[in-house]
Formats: sequence, C-alpha cells, structure tokens
Amino acid sequence: MNLRQIEVFHALMTNGTTSRAAEVLRISQPAVSKAVQELERQVGFSLFHRLKGRLVATAEGRLFFREVEGAFIGLTQLRAAAARIRDFGSGELRLVSLSALSTNIVPKALHAFQRRHPNVRITFQARMSSVVKELVASGQFDLGLAADEIDVTGVDASLFSYRRLVVALPGDHPLIATAIVHPEDLDGQPFIALAPEDTSRHKLERLFEQRNVHPRIVLETPYSTTVCAMVQAGMGVGIVHPLTAEPYEGRNLVVRPFEPAIHSRTLLLLPPDRPPSRIVADCIDELRRFAQVVPEE
Repeated sequence: MNLRQIEVFHALMTNGTTSRAAEVLRISQPAVSKAVQELERQVGFSLFHRLKGRLVATAEGRLFFREVEGAFIGLTQLRAAAARIRDFGSGELRLVSLSALSTNIVPKALHAFQRRHPNVRITFQARMSSVVKELVASGQFDLGLAADEIDVTGVDASLFSYRRLVVALPGDHPLIATAIVHPEDLDGQPFIALAPEDTSRHKLERLFEQRNVHPRIVLETPYSTTVCAMVQAGMGVGIVHPLTAEPYEGRNLVVRPFEPAIHSRTLLLLPPDRPPSRIVADCIDELRRFAQVVPEE
C-alpha cells in the first residue's frame, strides 16, 4: 500500500466517479481503476462493487474510508505546517519572561512583532527567572528574559537590559517632596522587598548594612509588578525597575531616583547550540528596541 493508492481511493470516494477522480488527480481513468485494484490486493478485501460499469463502495470500503479520512486530515495539517514553516520559520513564537518586564517591554515588543508577522502564533508566559531558564533550556520556549541571579548553565545568555533602579512611593508619601531618595530616608519605613535570592536585593541589603539603615519589611515577593501593586495600595515603599513602575505611575504611585545607584541586569536566554529562526531573531530585535538599554558603568 502506498500514498498514491490511498490518494486515488480518497479521490474516488470523495468525488463519486472514476472520471471525476481522474480529473481531480489529473490522471487517466484506467490509472484510477488500476490503483484501486492494486489497493484491494494490498488490503485483502474488496473496496467497491462493480455494478454496470460503476464503482459502489462496499461496507468494508466505507469503513476503510473513515480511517483514510483521519489520515488525510493529518496530511492536511502537515501541509499547513509546511506552509507556515516556509513562510514564517516555525510559524509560532514562544516567549517567557520575568514578571518585571511582562507589563511594559514585552507587550510593546510583541505588538510591534505581530505587525511584522500577523500570521505567527504567539505563546507568552510570565514566570520566575529560575523557571524561565528551565523552560528555555528544555526547548519548551524559544527565548526568555530573566534576572541575572540565575545559573545560566544549559542556555545561551547575553545581556539584555541594564537599568538604574528607582524608589516607588505611594502617592501621598512624604518622600515625594524629596528630589533624590537616600538609604537613610528609608530607615524604619514599611518596605516591600523582593525575594531574598534577587541580586538587586542583595546589593540593597549590603548598602543598608553599610549605612546602618533598617527598613521595616512588611512583605516579600519575587515579582517587581507585585512590589508596585503593593506600593500603589499604600502598604509601603519599594525599589524597582523603572519600566516596571511605568504603568503604575500617576495612579497613586510616584518614583524618585535612588542614590547611591543600584542597577538591575536582565539576561536574554536562548536554547543552547540552536541558532534562532528568522521570527525569533525579529522578536529579539523588537524586544531590544523597546528595552532602552543603558550601557554598564
């Protein structure tokens, strides 16, 4: 049994006559009849009754056709996938990012990317940086954005963003009147802290220790977006990436510069030993365009 025989059988069942099947397949009627006879010999039962020059499907032929239909659906899907790959690379984009960039850079970049590739299907998830790394390393996602505290073994990592952090304050906080916030200004303040493993928190804790400053931690979270939401709700102050705070500014959240400067480094992760496809490369271009990267000092 070969694919051509199956195609002839499918065309005959679908179109009803050998002449119409031959026309659709662009072959002769005798070629249709011969292919059907060969297929019957292969499967070991009659697919058609021969009645007055016409072929009428047997019960076995109709049952076999149901199986062939399923195979043809799969074949159609394969052809569609091949067309997507030809036109758009993989035909889909799978991006995973740390939460801090999921409400600012990523939406803008994906909107711009979608305008360039309207037929590419996009999957996006916001996850903790350690999970981002595992999803990219395993090949489940095409690229990821993660904080620099992760172990980059098993992925190709490069610098994506390097930004100076800011202090996020509730809209009625007295420190709003301060042009620049210093560590001493945060002594005793209710403080929304990032998770203990966060690199930015490590830097901040060393600075507080050097200055003998003791903010009052009221909540810990791995997500900068949660820091902003809690600050917005009035629970305390926090130190965050400026782009994370951007969607919250003007809605009971104000940012101020913080000195001495603390920077956040974000990494772009790719699966190892696998050059990015054209659509992945285009997405990276858009992400970098909106990242507003500041050179490391």
